[in-house]
Amino acid sequence: MDQDPPPPAIEVAISNTQRHLEIDPEALARLVRRALLAEGVAAASISLALVDDATIHQLNRRYLGHDWPTDVISFRLSEVGEVPLSGELVISAELAVSTAREAGVDPWAELALYVVHGVLHLCGHDDQSEDDRAAMRRREHELLAREGITDTFPLIGPAEVIGGGRESARWSG
Repeated sequence: MDQDPPPPAIEVAISNTQRHLEIDPEALARLVRRALLAEGVAAASISLALVDDATIHQLNRRYLGHDWPTDVISFRLSEVGEVPLSGELVISAELAVSTAREAGVDPWAELALYVVHGVLHLCGHDDQSEDDRAAMRRREHELLAREGITDTFPLIGPAEVIGGGRESARWSG
C-alpha cells in the first residue's frame, strides 16, 4: 500500500525579547504557516523576532538607512524560487501595542497584520508602487479574514504608522 509522503516542513522559530505584549508563540507560528501555505509555500524556515521600538529602530537604521522605528522588517535569506524559503521577520510588538491603543483596536490583530505583511514580503510581494500596495493590502485582508482576524490597516491607515511603516531588506550579513 502506497503511503503519501510527509508534507514538507514549515519551521517557525520565535524569539521574544520585548515586554509590551504577551505573545502566544503557537498562534504566531500557526499564522506564519497558514500564510505561507496560502501563498503556495510548503517548505520554509522562518525566524520571527519580536522586539521593542529601540531594537527595530537600530536595525532599520543599520540595514535600510532609515532613522526611525518601524513595524516590521523582512529579511529574505534564500534566493527567489529556492526551496525551502528562508527568511527572518523582525517585528516591533511595542509599536503594535501603541498603534492599537491609539486606534482602539486589538494589539494582537495589529501584530498579526505585521506578521502577514512580513510573510508576504518574504514570498515576493512588494509595496513600492501604488498598484503593488493596493494588491498587497487586498492579500493581507484576505489572509487575515481566513484566520478570523480583524484587518486593522483600514482602521489605522498608513499616515498613522510611525516613519512610513513596513519595510523589507535583503540580508547582507
